[in-house]
Amino acid sequence: MSPATVLPQVEQFRNAKPFSHFLTDNFHRQHTYLRISVTERCNLRCTYCMPAEGVPLSPPAHLLTTPEIVHISQLFVQEGVKKIRLTGGEPTVRKDILRLMQEIGNLRTKGLEELCLTTNGLSLHRKLDAMVEAGLTGVNLSLDTLDPSQFQIMTRRKGFDAVMKTLNKILELKRLGAEIKLKINAVIMRGVNEREIVSFVEMGREHDIEVRFIEYMPFDGNKWSQQKMLSYKEMVEIIRHKYPGLSKVQEEGRNETSKVWQVPGFRGKVGFITSMTENFCGTCNRLRITADGNLKVCLFGNSEVSLRDLLREDNHGESVDWDALENMKRSQTERSRYLSGDAEPVHHSERDLRLLEIIGMAVKRKKERHAGMGQLENMKNRPMILIGG
Repeated sequence: MSPATVLPQVEQFRNAKPFSHFLTDNFHRQHTYLRISVTERCNLRCTYCMPAEGVPLSPPAHLLTTPEIVHISQLFVQEGVKKIRLTGGEPTVRKDILRLMQEIGNLRTKGLEELCLTTNGLSLHRKLDAMVEAGLTGVNLSLDTLDPSQFQIMTRRKGFDAVMKTLNKILELKRLGAEIKLKINAVIMRGVNEREIVSFVEMGREHDIEVRFIEYMPFDGNKWSQQKMLSYKEMVEIIRHKYPGLSKVQEEGRNETSKVWQVPGFRGKVGFITSMTENFCGTCNRLRITADGNLKVCLFGNSEVSLRDLLREDNHGESVDWDALENMKRSQTERSRYLSGDAEPVHHSERDLRLLEIIGMAVKRKKERHAGMGQLENMKNRPMILIGG
């Protein structure tokens, strides 16, 4: 390594900030990944996500506004979050989703490295170009079947052709040089879609895709049963029956949720999300914010704390719009919290310091695994649609 290469690395190490204690839990896990649900609404009705009768939606005034989401995102990025994923519901149904992505995309100059989207793809093809321009770096496309008829059964809606249009547009943009990580998330259920596992794997023969198979997880209203749950090891054996060379590859990072495998000669990879049979809690670096402004430190826990209510205290409990946010900033006495060493000071208002203290207390209460529960099938939690994927 040349001196020209070494010197910038030494300087970067010398100026590195200590990671935020607000985002570090008692098991030394540093939370650099924030998932934000931007809506409770969805244009599909997937069986494993939403009860057949639907779910009661929060009143609009209870949901986070775009300025509130942007302000919270900025706060987390200042504390060391490197990756933000927008989820739902279906995030593309939010009317101002493009403005929201543009505002969060601006945080790339503040330390944000990845801006991702989890989507069903039904309408993404119409907004994809603008989202890439806003800074979109990754798409997780939820697609549980490659059969149009089965798609309608599993989602209780039509729309397979529109989803495939989105998939093909992402692949085309990647061919043209767009740096978009594409992952396809498929929830596998015994007796429903396990016969399609090999077909999903074969999508990666020519394309740079990671198809991720998700073990069926229990949430309120999705009628989970042990008999429907197909384990990671069973899925591996199904693939190996046709592709015996399937083998595990080096994990991309210590915080990866999926176990990554590959068929020799295929461009794409295969991932397995094994929440039910082999948890990955020990390296979890994720926090979640629900559409109604609650912080969840664990997907499987029902413990939540409201950031929305504290954020609105200075606005008489009302929703914060752009003007209100600017007024609140001007009215607050700015205080400085200086990090050790030669790092630049980070300025936080009294309100933001209270937010960080609330966040920090919640993070410190995070359990070692699965919210401290024994068996996940016994848990009581929101329906997945109201948590945010």
